[in-house]
Amino acid sequence: MAFEEIRAAIDALMEEIVARPEDRHVLQEQIRAKIAELRALGLPVPADLKQFEEALSDDDADDFFDNMPI
Repeated sequence: MAFEEIRAAIDALMEEIVARPEDRHVLQEQIRAKIAELRALGLPVPADLKQFEEALSDDDADDFFDNMPI
């Protein structure tokens, strides 16, 4: 799959997150898989996707501690 096709798929997934925020975590995992696919093919990962991926990691860390009893 060419870079443009993967990028288009990622953009579509991002639009789905806006349309269906309740499915955000599932869609984010799909985005992570597409970013990994870019890397596996040796294609460049655009800066905006790197930032998005970092933001996902930050969100995951926050989600982990939301359920922790005090």
